[in-house]
Amino acid sequence: MVALQTLYSFLTNILTIGLGTQAEKHTVTFKNNCGRGTAKLIQGSKVLHSGGGSYTHHGPLMSAIAYLDTGPCKFNGEECTTLETTLRNPPSPGAGSSTDVTLIPPHKFNVAVGFSYSGGCNGVGNRCGSASCCPKGAFCKPDDYQSQRQCQTNNVSICCE
Repeated sequence: MVALQTLYSFLTNILTIGLGTQAEKHTVTFKNNCGRGTAKLIQGSKVLHSGGGSYTHHGPLMSAIAYLDTGPCKFNGEECTTLETTLRNPPSPGAGSSTDVTLIPPHKFNVAVGFSYSGGCNGVGNRCGSASCCPKGAFCKPDDYQSQRQCQTNNVSICCE
């Protein structure tokens, strides 16, 4: 009888731990309001997504960029308005997700770009609608930190438009 109770306790703990733990994931949704171009999501040397719709990343999405390729854009968004993002569950206070629009050369304005968080930090985002949106709407120099938006919520997602 004691062995049966121990087994029951063990299985209950395993199920509780297994069901209570969710894997980290983040979704990037693309909304092309321009009617032209192809949305791209790049991480390092890898194209994670190309086109409309959504991309879900299992685990932290570190140092990714997104842009609307309207023709002149190079692989890392050079020559175009580019969104930079890290989406991750905060490992410590203040170390969660961070997103911004960059026009720091060799990036330059080609289309309006905006973003907003969802699934947490709803309503937090930013938008660059013209080449003169700096410093509030985009980084134009490395210390334009007021354009950066952060979110300290697990499994946060982002919509890019």
